[in-house]
Amino acid sequence: MPIPETLYTLALRAARPLLPLASRGEGKLARSVRGRAGVLARMEAWAASHRDPARPLVWFHAPSVGEGLQARAVLQAFRARSPDAQVVYTFFSASAERFAATVGADHADYLPLDLPGDIRRALDALRPDVIAFSKTDVWPVLTREAAQRGVRLALLSATLPAGSSRLRGAARALLGPAYARLHVVAAISAEDADRFAGLNVPPARRQVMGDARFDQVWARTAAADRASALLLPFAGCENPTLVAGSTWPADEDRLIPALARLASEGLRARLILVPHEPTPAHLARSDTALRAAGLHPVRLSEVDAGADPGVTVLVDRVGVLGDLYALADIGYVGGGWGTAGLHSVLEPAAFGVPVVFGPRHANAREAAELIHAGAAFEASDAAPLESILRPLMADAKRRQQAGAAARAYVASHLGAAERGAQILIDLLVRSR
Repeated sequence: MPIPETLYTLALRAARPLLPLASRGEGKLARSVRGRAGVLARMEAWAASHRDPARPLVWFHAPSVGEGLQARAVLQAFRARSPDAQVVYTFFSASAERFAATVGADHADYLPLDLPGDIRRALDALRPDVIAFSKTDVWPVLTREAAQRGVRLALLSATLPAGSSRLRGAARALLGPAYARLHVVAAISAEDADRFAGLNVPPARRQVMGDARFDQVWARTAAADRASALLLPFAGCENPTLVAGSTWPADEDRLIPALARLASEGLRARLILVPHEPTPAHLARSDTALRAAGLHPVRLSEVDAGADPGVTVLVDRVGVLGDLYALADIGYVGGGWGTAGLHSVLEPAAFGVPVVFGPRHANAREAAELIHAGAAFEASDAAPLESILRPLMADAKRRQQAGAAARAYVASHLGAAERGAQILIDLLVRSR
């Protein structure tokens, strides 16, 4: 065992007795610790009742929802082509617990702790033929124990930014051997594939498959039902609709005053504001800011109960943003003014909607590519939001041209899910 992996295992073992303390409260870490309790017993119970050793099994792992969207697209393409195979799906973060139930796996649960005893129990129960990781997330002990058993390992829709900490220092020393064990690294781009050379992945194991998130959002767009109970109450508004998704206070502090100033010029939009975290505190803050700007909001829960949505709706529940973008003439995506990173711009783009966001989007290559395509627009201190929104709100033709460019951009990147499914099929052939 490499020395960094030995130290990593010792550190995890030392931390394990502290987990009960970390499980207190309602934060993401606490919920993750509580959710992981009993995971091995649940895996073993599922395997005892349902694991058919005559059928191949692919184990997908994606740490959170973002990576899960990529994994789900490949998983569903794989199941369509290999209906006899069994599929297990694991995740790391509590934020993915509800999402995991939607992927269509035979069994979904938290990833066990990356300790030798735990991982051996999981491998003994599941007996996977292939393990497929999503985007960046590989685990040293899991890759080592699986490789020793002859399990094929893949990293799909892989990405490795040029400035990634994984390429330097202690992270590279620890993770380099884990990446070197992978039989396939199927990257989003050729540039990403080349950078995996810095993590000891030989050229023969590197290829390009693209980003399966494009397939995922395209499928969701196609499935959107504008006559659904969620969307139907919004029919018939004369003003252009601006759906502001995954907003943080820093977004709202700029967007709400900008819309108020535009309204004073006679340019009025219907605003559907979707906070990233619709906690009572955030909703109260948003409500106060909207009222102070003369934008009197109706909560989505009130619309659900039959209220007229009016021209300003404050969304007070999760899980609906991807469908609400179907209503948009303009999409605003949050996260571009803070430190958390820009949220996904693909959902509005797939609906053929021009996208607006703040200046901090280095974490999202699609944002820069959409700007280059004439489909997205960056606000900044030098170009405040009203200067970006004014021409879009005033000119329907401009909105339509930018929206068409956004949809064409997404369409040009389809196919990664099928390529990922084929990679898994090829690995199954080699494993059995």
